[in-house]
Parts: sequence; structure tokens; C-alpha cells
Amino acid sequence: MSNVANQTDNYKKTIYMKQIITTDKAPAPIGPYNQAILSGNTLYMSGQVGFNPETMELMLEDIPSETHQVMKNLKAVLDAADMTFENVVKTSIFLSDMNNFGLVNEAYGSYFNSDTAPARETVQVAKLPRNVNVEISMIAVK
Repeated sequence: MSNVANQTDNYKKTIYMKQIITTDKAPAPIGPYNQAILSGNTLYMSGQVGFNPETMELMLEDIPSETHQVMKNLKAVLDAADMTFENVVKTSIFLSDMNNFGLVNEAYGSYFNSDTAPARETVQVAKLPRNVNVEISMIAVK
């Protein structure tokens, strides 16, 4: 009977194991969260905004530049997990103004092959942290 109990305990530990993924090549979290969590073969990436990780200044000069900085930050997190944009299966894009959709979509799209691009949603929100224009989160699978 104790073998069954031990097997159950080991099974539960395996299910709930998670690895924290961090890199100094992306902005450090500004709250009680991590850049990403690897659980099994699935990477859950927190939303990134347009912080330059070297200066921690926001890159807000224009929407394409801001979006490219967000994508560079996400790439750094993917790199830290030994993944690429090809591993991304789902993205969520949050915009402060849906009128910027075309500009964000063009910059975002340059990081993916259109034939294998991930599923995604894009929504307008009332406000984003630090009054940024775009935040993107991703889920990737090895």
C-alpha cells in the first residue's frame, strides 16, 4: 500500500513541477511574477512591454519601434528557454488603441512565418502598465 501512496505522491510532484525562466536580456519583472514558467514542455511567458532591458527605459517613440522592442524582449525569454518563435503556439496582444492594430500587426508578423504562425487574439484594453501602447504574452511548446 505504501508503494501506491509513494507513486501517487511522485505523480503529484511531477504535475506541479515548474522551472522559473529568467534572463537579463529582457526586462526584470516589476511585480510579483516571473518572466516565464516552464512546466513540462510548455513555456508560459508573461506579458512584455517596450522596456529596453539595458536602460530600463520605455521605447515609446513610435508604435513599430515599441512593438519590435516587445518582440526582442520575448525573443530573449524564448532564447533563455532554448526555444524560438517557431515554438510559439499562442499569443495574446493587448493594445491601448485598436487604431494601432495595423502597425503592431506588421511589426509582430515580421517575427513569424505566416504558414506556421501561432494562434492569437488582439484586444483593446482601457490602460496598460506604465501607459505603454502594446503588451504581448506568449505560450510556446518544445
